[in-house]
Amino acid sequence: MTQKRRRFGPVDILLILMMVLPMVAAMVLKMLFTPASDGIQISGALVYFTVHMPIMDWPISEAQVNSWMVIISILGLCLFLTRGLSVRSKSKRQLIAEWIVEKVEGMVKGNMGEYFKNFAPFVCAILALSAFSSLQSLLGLYAPTSDLNVTAGWAILVFALITYYKFKCGPLHYLKDMCEPTPVLFPINVISELATPISMAFRHYGNVLSGMVVSILVSSGLTGFSQRILGALPGFLATIPAFKVGIPAILSIYFDIFSGCLQAYIFAMLTMMYVSNGFALEDFLARKLNKKQKKEKKQHKSEPADTTVPSDA
Repeated sequence: MTQKRRRFGPVDILLILMMVLPMVAAMVLKMLFTPASDGIQISGALVYFTVHMPIMDWPISEAQVNSWMVIISILGLCLFLTRGLSVRSKSKRQLIAEWIVEKVEGMVKGNMGEYFKNFAPFVCAILALSAFSSLQSLLGLYAPTSDLNVTAGWAILVFALITYYKFKCGPLHYLKDMCEPTPVLFPINVISELATPISMAFRHYGNVLSGMVVSILVSSGLTGFSQRILGALPGFLATIPAFKVGIPAILSIYFDIFSGCLQAYIFAMLTMMYVSNGFALEDFLARKLNKKQKKEKKQHKSEPADTTVPSDA
């Protein structure tokens, strides 16, 4: 295997701009629509504008816009890494893309089995979307993962996949599983089933939002502490937030980077576990084989019998 160096061309520059400009646009919108305020203020996502609809109004919030900005940036990154793929001489960006694909496919096969190997793109999309959404807070933007509407939408999508694979063995098989280990527990199993998307949404949303709130509170507290301790110094020295230097950055490494990536990994792992554990593969294969045998038997019966009498030689 050989590596080759590919020069940056106009298309590469456009793809890099495709990754960067959405984040710049999100920061510009943030500055234009954020009202002036004194002191600390913790609020939800800004509402940029509202689309009037017949039934109810549709607010376009900061979380929605930032989510689309992340999607566009991820699309640009994927196009950049996969541009100019080659079998013989591989570039560094191709090696990075292949490494990502191999790691995600290995994770999916190890947690879900060979049957779900085609789930790798979906799981990779969840990881990238969740991680990059949480990392937006490093740019001073509102992280979409700190909005319950965003994480709830992801959880509902995952719940639809879980229910789909549970129904692949038939409705009766699904109802039978809901009555395990005894029919008395059917109401509790129904509650447990409905609690799956709720727990996934609130877990992701709560961890990201709490980290953001703690970082803001600590940063504001350190600013006040600097003013209280250094306020007696002459001139501009009294206005320097000395105690605010360094500590918020260390907290950001945990709450914004480590915790954001960890929550993305946890959400992806829960998705794989719920989907694979809810799908009875052996029962599905047995049901599929039974259907095939019945179909062959039906076709065999419908074929006309050969009544031709063989002629004597």
